[in-house]
Amino acid sequence: MTVQGLFSTRSKAAGRISSLPRIAIVGRGFSGMMAAIALMKSVRTPFHLQLFDPNSSVSGGEALASTRSSTILNTRVRDLSVATGNADDFNDWLCTNAEFRAAVPAAIPGFRQIFVPKQLFSDYVYRRFADALSARKDITVQVCHEPVVAIRRSHGDRFLLESANPANPLFDTVILATGYGLPANDIPEPEPSPIRAQRLVARPHTVLCGSGIRVVDQLLQLRDAGYTGQITIISKHGFLPQSHTPNSADPVFPADELPQDLPDIVRFIRAACRRAEEDGHSWQAVMNGLRKHARSLWRSLPARQKHQFNRHLRAIYDSHRNRLPEAMYARLRSELADGNTVLRRGTAGRRGLSGMFFRPAGSSTEEVIHAERIVDCRCRAPDLNSLLMRSLLAEGLAARDELSLGLAVNQRGELCLEGGSITDGIFAIGPLGLGSLPDIDLVPEIVSQAYAVAEAMEKRFYPRSKVV
Repeated sequence: MTVQGLFSTRSKAAGRISSLPRIAIVGRGFSGMMAAIALMKSVRTPFHLQLFDPNSSVSGGEALASTRSSTILNTRVRDLSVATGNADDFNDWLCTNAEFRAAVPAAIPGFRQIFVPKQLFSDYVYRRFADALSARKDITVQVCHEPVVAIRRSHGDRFLLESANPANPLFDTVILATGYGLPANDIPEPEPSPIRAQRLVARPHTVLCGSGIRVVDQLLQLRDAGYTGQITIISKHGFLPQSHTPNSADPVFPADELPQDLPDIVRFIRAACRRAEEDGHSWQAVMNGLRKHARSLWRSLPARQKHQFNRHLRAIYDSHRNRLPEAMYARLRSELADGNTVLRRGTAGRRGLSGMFFRPAGSSTEEVIHAERIVDCRCRAPDLNSLLMRSLLAEGLAARDELSLGLAVNQRGELCLEGGSITDGIFAIGPLGLGSLPDIDLVPEIVSQAYAVAEAMEKRFYPRSKVV
């Protein structure tokens, strides 16, 4: 049975819905699916789960978005388990996949250190969702395809989710898992689509806007599809993803007391990378070790230094934490070295009939880059101007983080308000909390946070099952 079929079948068995605790998940990308898995595996009492997403099909979200099923994830198998306490769950699932084992025999008996296609990981997530749902005959699940435009408190400690359906029920708990959010008009953005312009140069020319994993994916997809034209990558800061090591880079980090000031932290990390390489390790191992300390370091910084980091250092940090598999990195370097692909640092402007306007870094003058095709591969921050986000802020249910990158949250995903209080009953997991929790857009961190939310739900609802 397909995951979509499981939704349809289970939603018919809804006779007891009104008497069950009601949980809503807004979004069905990876964060939303992970939240649902964690709830079904952790909350022992029966409950009703409703998933809201305008996309009519189950989606992998932006984290898994790709135009080709062969696009490779930039994270090793060992870091992609969705099962708490079992880091080998994805590896074990791959070992049972006969087709994959036949295609990658050299990795048997395990695949922990390799990189796999995004579609394969997406299939694994959906399978684990289906497994968790099949094991819970005591819960009901429904899906609503109407976008949620507002959330407000109603009847004391319950919440009303407003959409095109005027008969929406009240919910005890709401989990916001919108990833990078819906655009301001609350209509899902389509996949990046090229525009066609009048050809002004003899050789075909494509412009890619962005500097992260998605721009490299798009570049390599074009080449694999036979595109031989010139490609220009426009990056605001000029940094592209760095490379993973050939083998696993186990975390390495100094045991010294960590500094509390941003310039001192930067010097500390640079010195740690130098020492690691002198000792036969790699700077990647230090970056992996830094992940355990990133949140405490971030909390220790004053708001002024957080803004400084966001303006001057975030692009560098992202290029070193979101790394490419070595083979992909080698192809990228070859493209740049051969001149087939050019990296230009500056700001992409408006599009014209023959291409796009571009302002080089350090210049106040715009120029026109003539191109037949322009593809925007930038990964934008959550849109706090969407109807849903505006309603949360206006109702006093949420607050912006210090950098206005998303919503202020604590480690458990609870919405934090000014003055230190929290909104009981509403959580935001994944990239919505990126301004509060560094690296919360990565799979291991989303998995950990989803189970923390589920544990909170277990404590909140399980006593109800013991009431006679």
